[in-house]
Amino acid sequence: MIYSISTAFAIYFVLWWVVLFAVLPFGVRSQIEDGEAAEGTDPGAPTLPRMGRKLLWTTLVSAVLFGIGMAAFSAGYLNVERLNNLMGVPL
Repeated sequence: MIYSISTAFAIYFVLWWVVLFAVLPFGVRSQIEDGEAAEGTDPGAPTLPRMGRKLLWTTLVSAVLFGIGMAAFSAGYLNVERLNNLMGVPL
């Protein structure tokens, strides 16, 4: 049981980071776009990154994707035999 819980946690952890990097650019405006460039900073730096919202969205989207993946695994759609047949690799 511990192995399956740790594996599920590891999969969720990796999925969470992938979704975070996909969500990070949404809604970001640079200092140049807003016309509020502070002296000594990079002009491409965001003016208001809203990290709290992005972390919340990342967690929600990751949980939904993880749930879909676990449901597909439980239903037998995701298994080694099926993936090998899909890729054309014999067992």
